[in-house]
Amino acid sequence: MKLCHSRPARRALGSTVLFFLVFLIASAANRPALAAEKTRLRVDDYQIDVELLPQTHKLTARTTVKVTALDNLNVATFQLNNALRITKLTDANNKPLTPERNTQESTVRFALNSDLARDASTTFTFEYEGTLESADESPVDGLKLAYVGPETSYLLYSGLWFPVAGYGVNRFTSTINVTVPAHMVVIGSGKEPPAATASAAPTKKPATTIANSKTFSFVWDKPSFPGTIIAGTFQEFKLDEAGIDLRVFLKPNKQDLGAEYASTAVKAFTYFVTQYGVAPSTRLKVVELPDDTVPTAWAPEIAALSSRAITEKTNYRLLSNTIAHQWWGVSVSPASKEDWWINDGFSRYSEARYVESAAGEAGLEEMVKDMSVGALAYDSVPLSSANKLDYFSPEFQSLVTDKGAMILHMLRWVVGEKDYLKIMRDFATKYAGKSASSDDFRELSEQVSGEKLTWFYSQWMDSTSAPEFKAKYTVYRLGNNKGFRIVGAITQDLDLFRMPVNLRIDTDGRTEEKRIEVVGTDSPFSVETFGRPRRISVDPEHRVLTNSKDIKLRSSIVRGQGLIQQGDLSGALSEFNKALEVNKNSSLAHYRIAEVFYMQKNYQASANAYRESLNGDGDPRWTEVWSHLQLGKIFDVTGQRERAVNEYRQAIQTNDNTQGALDESRRYMQKPYEREKGS
Repeated sequence: MKLCHSRPARRALGSTVLFFLVFLIASAANRPALAAEKTRLRVDDYQIDVELLPQTHKLTARTTVKVTALDNLNVATFQLNNALRITKLTDANNKPLTPERNTQESTVRFALNSDLARDASTTFTFEYEGTLESADESPVDGLKLAYVGPETSYLLYSGLWFPVAGYGVNRFTSTINVTVPAHMVVIGSGKEPPAATASAAPTKKPATTIANSKTFSFVWDKPSFPGTIIAGTFQEFKLDEAGIDLRVFLKPNKQDLGAEYASTAVKAFTYFVTQYGVAPSTRLKVVELPDDTVPTAWAPEIAALSSRAITEKTNYRLLSNTIAHQWWGVSVSPASKEDWWINDGFSRYSEARYVESAAGEAGLEEMVKDMSVGALAYDSVPLSSANKLDYFSPEFQSLVTDKGAMILHMLRWVVGEKDYLKIMRDFATKYAGKSASSDDFRELSEQVSGEKLTWFYSQWMDSTSAPEFKAKYTVYRLGNNKGFRIVGAITQDLDLFRMPVNLRIDTDGRTEEKRIEVVGTDSPFSVETFGRPRRISVDPEHRVLTNSKDIKLRSSIVRGQGLIQQGDLSGALSEFNKALEVNKNSSLAHYRIAEVFYMQKNYQASANAYRESLNGDGDPRWTEVWSHLQLGKIFDVTGQRERAVNEYRQAIQTNDNTQGALDESRRYMQKPYEREKGS
């Protein structure tokens, strides 16, 4: 499925993970096969020998899996990429086993030769091969998660390139030996010994078919999720600073960015050490991924970013989010699928905290707006019921990532900065190298804060609603020049709602603030000020998740962009028109409507909508330059060159080069734009 969002789409989202959501909507039209349902066995260790033949996109592997029965076991089930064919399967006694394939779930199932008693352990050995070239047989329809090719090969844990049980929940150790052509470098989890020639590879490995090869070995001896391998030709940058062994692997055409990304990665890593304590490893490898897979990936000691995200302007938000997974995912992992916010939500708010440290309160405020949009874009299922959703669905990602992050943001406000920092550090320490549940986090937060927080977690994890605050009030002048009294109430429409909210009164003199306990739909307040009140704001610092007009507008636009990715243009128009119902002057909503008409080649309607965008509120700023640029394209396509040049000239006059708009405008000033066939 072709991704069809325009260049400034990511800018409009203003969010690393919201971009992730929109990217994945196109890939998750059908039910993904990834699953973390309860299994009757636990995987303890993998011994994997894999050979990659990039020119033919072929993978050949031999994997020995050590398992422990969680119940009396006579049948075993593993997930394995549908593109991989098992050629041989044996038990610990080298007796053959007969696997059955379920392609819908990407699983293999087989009966054991003899029953395995509860708590008993055994091994299974899989030999398999296959071609990993397209997304046709991916565990997630339309999304490449495992690929073997001459430029870059990537075998992500989510690509199920080895037999997996208890995806994302079952922690394991591993030894992975990867044989590749000699000119390639392999990145994996664990400190690898020097690369060896193929002849020095372990004798149990199938004989290599690569004439000139190297074998890279990676050993990870602490249970986690070390199942990601990336191989290719890279320019390597090393930085040993603050006790961190950092390496950055970029393609040769981006080698000039290596030093800056290395420096930024060290800063983010060091910041998280101060927040959460020691990481599971002091080594970190930042790796460039191709653009045809997920925007980011992580594994022990690995933080991978898509090529499009690695630009001259360092994407420190996306990088910090990915690095934070060394604590939330690698070290502390969710006990079950419904606890997944401990992984993605914690990393998302770690990103927000790092942005706050780097860009101040303004940076955090912008992050909170982004997270609020994500939290409410698909607010139909409570976070505590996230296990009912598919991993790569926008609903699941929205809940566990952005609503999860907003819960931490609000917890910080409820318990205070000191207790919040202690909660996070104690949680990271107590559950380092372990799985943890939402209840574990709730109990620890209550223990540290000394407060019963059942109401807080119930409200935000078991509910799908968010309030919209309003203030009604009357101002009274006090006698004898004593100032003013404001008597009023904070109102909202959720009867069971409870949350402390900050009330700010701007006066002729100093600004007054008061913390109000909002309980129910109508919460009275009385505040005295010396100066005359000029403006009253409820929750001005956005400490509470609220369904404001701005959030409603942006949520509709996010949903509309998601529908575009799925090819539902009429549904997208409906969502964009909902945004206009909130703000009829929204430049962004008009711009998105214009995009849909442009895709449909309805040039007159598209031009009208771009004009409406130019006459709108100008938010975000880039809508101006891109509306002029797109109008220029329309005039070129319809044979009106003079008018096209005029639009390109106006685009250049904005001096806004968002996503290369000025570069494109100058190019089309010289040569008319021609629409590609099929676009």
